[in-house]
Amino acid sequence: MQTSERPRALAAAVSVAAALGLTVDDTIVLHDSNRLTLRLLPCDVLARVAPAEHQVAHFEIELARRFAASGCPVAALEARVEPRVYERDRFSITLWTYYEPSGPEEPSPADYAGALARLHAGLRELDVPAPRFTDRAEQAQRLVADRDRTPALADADRELLGGTLRTLRRSIGDRGAAEQLLHGEPHPGNVLTTKNGLLFVDLETCCRGPVEFDLAHAPEEVGEHYPDADQELLADCRTLVLAMIATWRWDRDDQLPNGRQLGMEWLGQIRAAQGRR
Repeated sequence: MQTSERPRALAAAVSVAAALGLTVDDTIVLHDSNRLTLRLLPCDVLARVAPAEHQVAHFEIELARRFAASGCPVAALEARVEPRVYERDRFSITLWTYYEPSGPEEPSPADYAGALARLHAGLRELDVPAPRFTDRAEQAQRLVADRDRTPALADADRELLGGTLRTLRRSIGDRGAAEQLLHGEPHPGNVLTTKNGLLFVDLETCCRGPVEFDLAHAPEEVGEHYPDADQELLADCRTLVLAMIATWRWDRDDQLPNGRQLGMEWLGQIRAAQGRR
């Protein structure tokens, strides 16, 4: 979130919480990217604040409600208030349960894979409209092609990203692998280690595709423990995901700290992966 917007976003979250009868004397910023994630104290609620025009909060709330009913290992909405999106000062605010970290900071690959397999089992039971994973790759392709939005991307790197996205989007999509509802980005930053076990957060990226697309966001060792994962398909999905996230780092509006440095590192990994093909 833009630095200039943070004070208003904080004030909006506090205002909504107070109007709902939740006591807030302090706020702790837990994460700041395209939206702000806050811990509100002493009510101990997690608030997510995004510009209202992002239009993803309603989708995420509906998914969270459906997931909770299915028993999926996902973070729960705050039980003391109505589970919906709250609008204030051109921000969308959603309120969630705050979980104290419990156990090792990094889960074991086996535990990670087991939690992801349970998540996928629950997601297979849900009939929820969601974009296909290839739609996100197409979005990245359009960004690569838009020189106004990616002015700092060198021609050789633009060609590399565009070609990788185009080729792998088609080849993975044409393989005929079974597809289902996915988390979309179950990377370590979206996994909480709690006393209730591993829980997944940030549901706004849900999409449909092969489970290997989700596995591609997790550490490599996790894929080795996931039952019946297609390792060849997983390798292609990893390169596709690298190309997608590298592309986003070149967006002129990208707000990820050290984003450009990460983008350069990921370009190097893509070249190395292509050299092994």
